[in-house]
Amino acid sequence: MTASTMAPFETHAPTPEDEQELSLIDAWWRAANYLAVGMIYLRNNPLLAQPLRHEHVKARLLGHWGSSPGQAFLWAHANRVIRRHDLDMIYLSGPGHGAPGVLGPTYLDGSYSEVYPDKSQDSEGMRRFFKQFSFPGHIGSHCTPETPGSIHEGGELGYVLSHACGAVFDNPDLIALACVGDGEAETGPLATSWHINKFLNPIGDGAVLPVLHLNGYKIANPTLLARIPREELASLMRGYGWEPLFVEGHEPMAMHRAMAAAMDQAIGRILQIRAEARASGEAVRPAWPMIVLRSPKGWTGPASLHGKKLEGFWRSHQVPLAAPNTDPEELLLLEEWLRSYRPWELFDEHGTLRPELQALSPQGHRRMGSNPHANGGLLRRKLQFPPLENYAVEVAAPGTTEVENTYPLGELLRDIIQANPVSMRVFGPDETASNRLQAIYEVSKKVWMEEFLPEDLNGSELARNGRVVEMLSEHTLVGMMEGYLLTGRYGFFHTYEAFAHVIASMFNQHAKWLESCLLHATWRAPIGPWNCLISSTVWRQDHNGFTHQDPGFIDLAGNKSGDVVRVYLPADANCLLAVAEEALQETNVCNIIVSDKQKHLQYFTLEQARRHVAKGVSIVGWASNDDCGTTPDEPDVVMACAGDIPTKETLAAVEILHREIPSLRIRVINVVKLFALTEPNEHPHGLSDRDFDTLFTTDRPVIFNFHGYPWLIHRLTYRRTNHANIHVRGYKEKGNINTPLELAMNNQIDRFNLVIDVVNRVPFLRSRAAHVKERMQDAILSHRAYAHTHGTDAPEVTDWRWTPPAAEHA
Repeated sequence: MTASTMAPFETHAPTPEDEQELSLIDAWWRAANYLAVGMIYLRNNPLLAQPLRHEHVKARLLGHWGSSPGQAFLWAHANRVIRRHDLDMIYLSGPGHGAPGVLGPTYLDGSYSEVYPDKSQDSEGMRRFFKQFSFPGHIGSHCTPETPGSIHEGGELGYVLSHACGAVFDNPDLIALACVGDGEAETGPLATSWHINKFLNPIGDGAVLPVLHLNGYKIANPTLLARIPREELASLMRGYGWEPLFVEGHEPMAMHRAMAAAMDQAIGRILQIRAEARASGEAVRPAWPMIVLRSPKGWTGPASLHGKKLEGFWRSHQVPLAAPNTDPEELLLLEEWLRSYRPWELFDEHGTLRPELQALSPQGHRRMGSNPHANGGLLRRKLQFPPLENYAVEVAAPGTTEVENTYPLGELLRDIIQANPVSMRVFGPDETASNRLQAIYEVSKKVWMEEFLPEDLNGSELARNGRVVEMLSEHTLVGMMEGYLLTGRYGFFHTYEAFAHVIASMFNQHAKWLESCLLHATWRAPIGPWNCLISSTVWRQDHNGFTHQDPGFIDLAGNKSGDVVRVYLPADANCLLAVAEEALQETNVCNIIVSDKQKHLQYFTLEQARRHVAKGVSIVGWASNDDCGTTPDEPDVVMACAGDIPTKETLAAVEILHREIPSLRIRVINVVKLFALTEPNEHPHGLSDRDFDTLFTTDRPVIFNFHGYPWLIHRLTYRRTNHANIHVRGYKEKGNINTPLELAMNNQIDRFNLVIDVVNRVPFLRSRAAHVKERMQDAILSHRAYAHTHGTDAPEVTDWRWTPPAAEHA
């Protein structure tokens, strides 16, 4: 496929009407810059109605000026093309530290005052608007959820293009104007996300218009892309598949003329690509336009202070004048800076933007500060969810049949996609079939806008309009999914457990976004869940070895607010289906679902699984014997488990105990909602102390076999009555190219070590069960020797099935 090439734009001689419009745009931009400076510095005297005094300036100066004027410049020119072409457009601020350049425009177009009526468009509202910025008890210096029009926080750099791509998936009329900071452009996630153009279908998707904002500096260093030759940069962008347009300079009116011409050409090309693709019905990958905006760092700010360069240098990144609240010279310079924007020309005596400047903003939902796509919950529709019974695994007797746990989930996702054709996508790094979700391909292939080879058509599952997005960049995929969710749709991400850590900080940021929405930006409508299936898990990484053995991603969830995080550890396929039924339909949450892809024993019918998931923790009655006879008795030991392999090994240990010590009263408990272990004031899944004590007792030994690192269970239960008696087995960083049982034995989650734990911790056993303990130690040595001789586990392990205890001992 040959990418078309855009001819370089040429600025035409502007007409008087053009010059008049650009003059008004320049005034609007000056107003936005005035607001940005006012946000950083002022707490009073917003319109400079009196000479500026020290007490008018905030005591603590926080914020970032450097990229703000460039971003406001983009917003001003976006308003122009939105009005001219009636565009549906949102803005994403990649630099992150340039919130004043976004907040100012949302205040000018009225969006901010509509969400926050106390920040009215008059002098008092402006005073409150200024004071709240980076001020205790109010808003921060990034484009947080409290910012109207934002779906991108930006504090963690690298995700603006992937978020923009997700936003325009299945939004055929939407354009995402994505400002890429040149510091941000140095990050790995941003570098990979230039490839989003390989996934955008010009027929069914919208368009991303990237603007690489080269202002030359990061916090204290020059940026790489700002220092390479222009042709080298152009070649880099063309190599990624974009066609760059350059807007470079310093003088405002010349820059306005150049940006207007560039935006006209870029938007014209996007509209042309759309029209041609939709008229022909042929989806090909074009060379989408992008803009390189080279403007000074801290543009229009003070040129220097005390003989040191400010504008156009890294010293303007944050607060160029650091002490105007105490230094008379800096106070005068700040007042001169503010007055350079001539606010009396921009606002009337009441502090209201003049009508001719108000008219430059689009109206209603066409304003980027009020676009409903940037409050995607408003557009979200309930997920059409098929009956779960269609996918249930038959369980005639527990622990006797094996099924690939994730395969039925793939069938469910297949039908969810079919029932929600433009609001559900699956994202994964080249692992859809590997994670046994390949049933999805029966209704949708992998989206692919690149060249097809003949052999691809018979086995690669590629299509122009696929609902599966695969790329070997977890960052880019999760960024796409987040953009999709934040604009009102549903997504599902899956990955191998050991490499989920790649997107750990993205999970953190999304969880913080959701928590901020619940606590502060309550005007945002709920969005669909952030779903992550972790498969190819630690206990089935015997072939890949130690590097692929790390179950620690779930530990991160314990650090986030319980209001927005969920961790599920389904023991079998039906439990996984029941988890999906709950998790995929809950809003404003992050779900981490841990389920291995290999064949595992099945324990619960679908009805039982639903009840189990609803409760979060259940007694496994058919494996327990503490409720036998006419009088129920306290258990001698509680055998708890969470996760598929830990459940299997726990049940195998229980079977040995039933056989070896039939008088021992055992209660078996399975945990599917991890946070059921903590208190209800910490998490909505949490068990009350009374319910926890009923299940786990107040004084009996608890042997807890856990999928992850054992200390997480102690973190969750340390305030429980019986915590001192809870002994946790889990992964202890002991692994290599082991057989499955050997890996379990290395970390002591295997059946034999669990039996030893029971002997060691049940007071009346100990020396009385010495022979049992001896047999378990012998079994460990025997099975390790078998693995090292044969390269596999013994048949009695690989073919093990649950056998109910004898009736007289039940």
